[in-house]
Amino acid sequence: MKVRQITDKIEEKSPVSLAEGWDNVGLLVGTKEKEVKKIMLALDATDEVIEQAIKENVDLLITHHPMIFSGMKRVTDRDFIGRRIIRLIKNDISYYAMHTNCDVAILNDEAAKKIGLQSEEVLECITTDAEGNELGIGKVGTLSKTTSVLDLAKSVKEKFHNEHIRITGDVEKKVSRVAVSTGSGKSMVKHAIKKKAEVLITGDIDHHTAIDALAQGVQIIDAGHFGTERFMVEYMYQYLHTHFGESIVVLKATEKDPFTTI
Repeated sequence: MKVRQITDKIEEKSPVSLAEGWDNVGLLVGTKEKEVKKIMLALDATDEVIEQAIKENVDLLITHHPMIFSGMKRVTDRDFIGRRIIRLIKNDISYYAMHTNCDVAILNDEAAKKIGLQSEEVLECITTDAEGNELGIGKVGTLSKTTSVLDLAKSVKEKFHNEHIRITGDVEKKVSRVAVSTGSGKSMVKHAIKKKAEVLITGDIDHHTAIDALAQGVQIIDAGHFGTERFMVEYMYQYLHTHFGESIVVLKATEKDPFTTI
């Protein structure tokens, strides 16, 4: 099996055309013609993840967040990104990233399912498909029954497998219209307000954004950047197994939230 056969199947579900203009997705290191017997999945191509890939003799590393974002004029061992690229090349590991295209096509749908949203719609539309359906970042919909913000947060904590959750506002307030945006959701607050969401479930919300959102009627359940995206690995693990069966070994990297709460 070649890299291109695997990435073609991935892009059937998560086309690179769905990525935001500022993003950098697709095959970032290596060749499409490389033979692949073993894949590793991770959120980030950290030094630790790359070390795991090398030890496991992985042929293709697939991550959510692109290791290379901005333009690079040189690839040397003088900076940490250059060193990572060199290690991948030296160990003949191709590297593929699926980021905002994955958010649009997979992650936010999966998050909405975990929360149990009904009659859901796109939170921020970025394009439409051939049938005129909106595609974009985040989802907004209605819970099957009205619940307190606290009980909703407990459900998010359980279903997202998080250790810690942050909540703004009155935790006993009853809500039913909920928005979710995986990853960093600061920019999604205005869309949650526009869509009349009572709660936004997301990550990376700062102090001032939390206060301003609350003043405009939107409470925040901050489940963290890592916490709201970690299930990308499990989804892709199942997806690749479904389509390639036992012909390719798929591994999940050992990762943890970069933050430790004490």
